[in-house]
Amino acid sequence: MISWGISANSHDASLAVFSKDGLEFASHSERFSGVKNDGHLNKELIDYAKQWGDPERIYWYERPFIKTIRQLRAGQGWNYKENNIKRYLNSYGINAPISYTSHHHSHAAAGFYTSTFDNATVVCIDSIGEFETLTVWEATSRGLKKIYSQHYPNSVGLWYSAMSQRVGLKPNQDEYILMGMAAYGNPKRLYDDVYNMFERIDGVDIRYKDNLHRGCLRWKKHLTTQQDMFDIAAATQKTYEFAFEQILQWAKKNTKSNNLVLMGGCALNCSANHLAYKYFDDVWIMPNPGDAGSAIGAVLAHTKKHMPMDHAFLGYNIEGDYPVEEAISELKTTGIVGVANGKAEFGPRAFGNRSLLADPRSTDIKRRVNDIKQRQQFRPFSPVVLYEHAGDNFEGCYNKFMQFTSTCINRKLYPAIAHVDGTSRVQVVHKDGSGIRKLLEAWYEATGCPMLLNTSLNIKDKPIVNNLTDAQTFATIYNIKVLTKATE
Repeated sequence: MISWGISANSHDASLAVFSKDGLEFASHSERFSGVKNDGHLNKELIDYAKQWGDPERIYWYERPFIKTIRQLRAGQGWNYKENNIKRYLNSYGINAPISYTSHHHSHAAAGFYTSTFDNATVVCIDSIGEFETLTVWEATSRGLKKIYSQHYPNSVGLWYSAMSQRVGLKPNQDEYILMGMAAYGNPKRLYDDVYNMFERIDGVDIRYKDNLHRGCLRWKKHLTTQQDMFDIAAATQKTYEFAFEQILQWAKKNTKSNNLVLMGGCALNCSANHLAYKYFDDVWIMPNPGDAGSAIGAVLAHTKKHMPMDHAFLGYNIEGDYPVEEAISELKTTGIVGVANGKAEFGPRAFGNRSLLADPRSTDIKRRVNDIKQRQQFRPFSPVVLYEHAGDNFEGCYNKFMQFTSTCINRKLYPAIAHVDGTSRVQVVHKDGSGIRKLLEAWYEATGCPMLLNTSLNIKDKPIVNNLTDAQTFATIYNIKVLTKATE
């Protein structure tokens, strides 16, 4: 039986294909349409998914009627026709029966059932799903039991998105940029002002004074300089971390497990995620914890089958051997190379198969890569490092999915991957036989350097490269060699 999980008709649409053997494919719609943060399905994505067969069942990631009621109460009008999912899917030629799952249940299932835990506390924090904005669950072999739910309009995620808009960024897309900006600001200068936007932050009881669903552009309008924006970002991040700890403390006190699963868009806040280890022994964050990951979660919420996720290579496949020797040659010559090989990553981050890689030892590399990607120069880059050398170069939390920041011990040796505050969002690679592992081993043997700068193969406001045509276009326009397969 072929089942499809779908998260769409909102933002960052995605589709996952399950067969009797398990998860076969998962991808963001934007990778096929070329439209960043694309909220809708498209023919190219659907045609690719059909290579496993037509779906016999659709699992939808939220409950559209409840969402419609919330939209009405929020002043967004009566959107019943727009939220008619049967009609929506029929417009793409999809006519299979549909099963629905609540938004936060999809998040929780995506997290727990892709973990290795047999029991866990699950915390989901996002902007909004139907009415829910924060939920806490107990997960066991018997399933998921919700023990707390907070409702719209009180939402840490909505507030963080509103603050992202306030500093000139795109809400529901650029929150991670605010997180990076925070390192350049003084968190104390505006902390009281930002904190006072809330009526209460007490455990999971978090309420703000005004409904920020439509943003807060009028907040402190006199603050206009770049440093003002950095200081707002710093105070926002500090306030988020305080609220996050309050939630973690409550969850630990009111649940039994020492394992934590973090889900929802806020789980992408890698600067704060390390705080979870203050309260829990082990932490799992799915590589795609936002709404797109719920294409997987909508299915797992019904099947309740564990499928530990040890990699995120689930997307479009560019077949061929990983171009290790060619990449080493280009890195030695120019310091920068693109790689588009194997299955694309499912999620917002590239882990080696759709990556722009660079020599982290050069003082000029960060500027050059930011220029290529057309990003602000304050934006940081991540290192991908051989697991056995991670401890010699970084202190703190790190894993294979870049979900934590740690302190870079050797900033002078590797200036391109250390942020202004001395932290790095580290990706470690175990001895897993992957292409990126083979490349790192060869790079270390050739140079004595155990890591590379790793960023996604895209430019600002554009999706990550998906197929051969995308790779060739990127290489031509941005004058960067993009390797797709080893030459024979």
